[in-house]
Amino acid sequence: MSQKLDSKVAVIGIDIGKNSFHIVGQDRRGALVLRQKWSRGQLEARLANLPPCLIGMEACTGAHHLSRKLQTLGHDARLMAAKFVRPYSKGEKNDYRDAEAIAEAVQRPTMKFVAIKTADQLDLQALHRVRERLVSQRTGIINQIRAFLLERGIAVRQGLNLLRAELPGILGTRTDVLSPRMLRVIEDLAGDWRRLDERIEGLSGEIDALAHHDKGCERLMTVPGVGPIISSAIVAAIGTGDAFSKGRDFGAWLGLVPKQMSTGDRTILGSISRRGNRYLRKLFVQAAWVVLVKLGPEQWERYGLKSWIEAAKKRLHHNVLAIALANKLARIAWAVLHKGRAFEYVKTNATASRSA
Repeated sequence: MSQKLDSKVAVIGIDIGKNSFHIVGQDRRGALVLRQKWSRGQLEARLANLPPCLIGMEACTGAHHLSRKLQTLGHDARLMAAKFVRPYSKGEKNDYRDAEAIAEAVQRPTMKFVAIKTADQLDLQALHRVRERLVSQRTGIINQIRAFLLERGIAVRQGLNLLRAELPGILGTRTDVLSPRMLRVIEDLAGDWRRLDERIEGLSGEIDALAHHDKGCERLMTVPGVGPIISSAIVAAIGTGDAFSKGRDFGAWLGLVPKQMSTGDRTILGSISRRGNRYLRKLFVQAAWVVLVKLGPEQWERYGLKSWIEAAKKRLHHNVLAIALANKLARIAWAVLHKGRAFEYVKTNATASRSA
């Protein structure tokens, strides 16, 4: 690019690919002054020669690493969710039009941007994703073993630990029902199950150690129902929570709030939206069930949840109550992370009079 053209570029939209990147640049008036295709090796070198620009990209694989690189070069790199970029696309889809839509979207003053993750966050996120995949594979193996046993008329009570305890006895004594071939198949599956258990336990231990050495995770673990897995997943997903202005936004991002289909003076609420981070939403729902099932009224009182839970129990189905509590825990977790203080319930005169 010529030096004259370099000085005109103020905003750049980058459509990220595996090996090639489509670049569209605009000047301060919004006119198109750059439209090129660069290789991965050319991108950093060419952008290093440009004056500081506003650069937009969709939040996808490789975008966080590239954003950190561009920020070190002095550019203002910002990431956006793909669904927020789509309305700015004009005409049929191609890579240049996608890059132009990104350049248009990144300039919007009301655009919601994705926080750029650090390398440590990405490492922690990778541990969680590998662990989630292994847990899913283990569940598939367990279900397959149960199905094969049911095919031979052997039913085992529900529960991972119950099947683990009863399986050796079944394989050793039910040779009248299980053929030698089926015995071998189930023994091989049981071996796969043991190996997955070892890998999951190793990853869980590594996540646990990282969580206990991170101050944000330690503060999050003071929230009821939140342990090393959930706390580290939160930190990996949102860092310090600066991308959200309040806990309600975090709960909405997790998809723990009702869908809105409102118009005019009518407010119509449906089931939960299930948008955002599915893995983190699942963990918060599990945390809510831990609070409801394993913690008693005394623990609820300690965390300041007793009056809320008892009042909600009277009007909500237990599944709806779990979702509502998950949303409440998510909002508490965001406040703990964002304000940098451990969760502590302080009983005021107002709460004392309500509970009396």
